[in-house]
Amino acid sequence: MSTLQIGLAIMGGLVLAGLVAYNAWTTSRSAPRTARERSETPRDEVAGDETLPYTPADLSEHEIQRIDPVLGDMPGAPAPPDPAAIAQAAAAVSLNPLMTQPPEKRPGLDALIDVIAPLLLEHEVSGDALLAALPGTRRVGSKPFAVEGQSETTGEWESPRLGQRYRALQAGVQLANRSGPLNDIEFSEFVVKAQAFADAVGASPDFPDMRAEVARARELDAFASGHDAQLGFTLRARRTAWSPGYVAQHASKLGFVAGALPGRMVLSGSHSGQAPILSLMFDPQAAMAEDPEQTALREIALSLEVTHVPRSEQPFVRMRQAATALAEAMEGVVTDDGGQPLSTETMDRIGADLESLYDALDSRDLSAGSPQARRLFS
Repeated sequence: MSTLQIGLAIMGGLVLAGLVAYNAWTTSRSAPRTARERSETPRDEVAGDETLPYTPADLSEHEIQRIDPVLGDMPGAPAPPDPAAIAQAAAAVSLNPLMTQPPEKRPGLDALIDVIAPLLLEHEVSGDALLAALPGTRRVGSKPFAVEGQSETTGEWESPRLGQRYRALQAGVQLANRSGPLNDIEFSEFVVKAQAFADAVGASPDFPDMRAEVARARELDAFASGHDAQLGFTLRARRTAWSPGYVAQHASKLGFVAGALPGRMVLSGSHSGQAPILSLMFDPQAAMAEDPEQTALREIALSLEVTHVPRSEQPFVRMRQAATALAEAMEGVVTDDGGQPLSTETMDRIGADLESLYDALDSRDLSAGSPQARRLFS
């Protein structure tokens, strides 16, 4: 073989090796980022990602050292853990304020958003009898229907309970929700359902005027339609796609936890029973894939149910900061639903508009996050 042939063979080999290396590099860049990459990140970079001042109270209040079980009778084995230290750590967890708060009381009927009909009784009736007489469905058309009794012990209105006795009853139906206002047909159905219940327990209903209540429902619906707000940001990948685990890893650093549905994470509120402050969502099919780490996400969504979250939680500030932190950590860009990047000025205008919305809801005694607002905007 001549020198020229040898040289050409060497050059061909180098070109082939270069092509193989380039293809491998391209493949690695197009593969979705996975959660495993996090363990390879230097410690100082991990610390630098802590951009949000908000952390979940139940995670930040106490840091408990893990103690692994050991065999104390093995030669050279460390001394068993101090029982006092274990008790102290357990007490720190048990005193978590989110765990010790009682569940939120179910909101009762409210004349602000409900039609209420008193059911007059000649004698007291047991909660057992009331429960047995309740209709099979607790809805009238698209509106919730409820019966309450006034407790003899507390004097408060409550849903009927076993073992209790009541001398006063009332039935109600919601005036409006996101399905629209209560109409004539639904009001008539309410009358039929409440009358049947009253007959079963020996009560006499006193129904309000249908025309007045339907008009009130329309007025409330008009207000609700003009003040209902559901805000959403989209976070799009600039270059490399993300895996579901990669997204969850970064979101969990900001306080998000897994939701009830695949592809959904939530940022919990400060109080037990409160609606989530924010929701983070991505393709549920990717979350349920056989190997989620090999599925690619090009975008995720952050959403805020404005009327369901109290203003005191600063939901928009936290949404804005969460979107910015995720975009920086995951090399993404924050956009609207149409794919247009959201500028600082646009964010400021949204925040000002939301403050006006909160003021309007407060003036109507339907403050964001209140039981009445959560029922009305549902």
